[in-house]
Amino acid sequence: MTAPLSPAMRVRRALLRAGASGAWYGGTGGPEVGLTVPVGDLSALESVLATLGSTRATLIVPAARATDWTDALHLATHAGHELAGAGPAGHLAALDLAAGQVVQSWEVLTPPLPSHRELRIMHDRGVHPLPVPGPDALPGRTIRVLPAALAATLTDLKARGYRPLPVRELPGVRRATPRDLLVHIYGRTVEANFTQAHHVIDLTSRPDAVMRVAPLPDAPAPLPLPRNTPTAELHLDSARLVSLATRSQLGTYRAYQRSLKDVGTALRERPELASAQAVFAVTLFYGPLEQAGFTLLDLPPARARVYGLGFRVLRLVHGTVRPPSVKAPKMAWMPRDEFITHFG
Repeated sequence: MTAPLSPAMRVRRALLRAGASGAWYGGTGGPEVGLTVPVGDLSALESVLATLGSTRATLIVPAARATDWTDALHLATHAGHELAGAGPAGHLAALDLAAGQVVQSWEVLTPPLPSHRELRIMHDRGVHPLPVPGPDALPGRTIRVLPAALAATLTDLKARGYRPLPVRELPGVRRATPRDLLVHIYGRTVEANFTQAHHVIDLTSRPDAVMRVAPLPDAPAPLPLPRNTPTAELHLDSARLVSLATRSQLGTYRAYQRSLKDVGTALRERPELASAQAVFAVTLFYGPLEQAGFTLLDLPPARARVYGLGFRVLRLVHGTVRPPSVKAPKMAWMPRDEFITHFG
């Protein structure tokens, strides 16, 4: 079990998410994920290099040991790995020389932590703190994998369609901004509470999967079903959808369509959805659903305004690339058997 973070560490992580000291932020949505691997001793480094094989990663090495690891570090850089430092910044120059490459990233979340003065020095020399890693792979973000778990993680990432890369090679990697911190806080509070309260099932194990689904005991209006009919409500992973859209509108549309098949599989296999007699969504993006065979229903004006306000908040939080072409949301629905025939 992970130990709780100290208040000071919570503050540092928040500042890094907001771009303090030039901290990196992950790239755009896609199959790429920044793989970081900390190595604490020379034998671990050699083992990690053997395990990675042709897969390239960002290796986090203690800068104070650089001069003792020169041969292994040269092997790592020649294999295409990025080297990131850890520990006091006073050993930065030694790490540059030992690695044979200019170090651009630094781990600032594990002891011994660089001081604020050292962070300023690194920033002035073009060295950025690594992004705060997530607990699981997300498109364009980073994960931190211990050497003992590396082999199993590589197998899992590739099975799910992810492509591990060094952090510096993530498409669209950039400096974090306060908006990134806002999105993180929103996800950890509003979206997490909604997911828990409504028993939302996450279907986004693949990098291009954008759907989630929640079982409901009733059929909300205006569905033409008896009130006590169990249903399944579709929800989009807004952050992932926005990230995908920054790369390709066509790719986003295809991901949307593929994700409907994930829902079809869930309807057949998840016991929570076994009694659902219809699938529906309230959305501004009802065009693709209509093309996929869904029936569109107009919402009562008051409900349409409430949902419209919620969607505007989502657009503000996630910073969508462009506004939707329609202003008022609609309900799109399809009977269970028909949905499974199309997408199951």
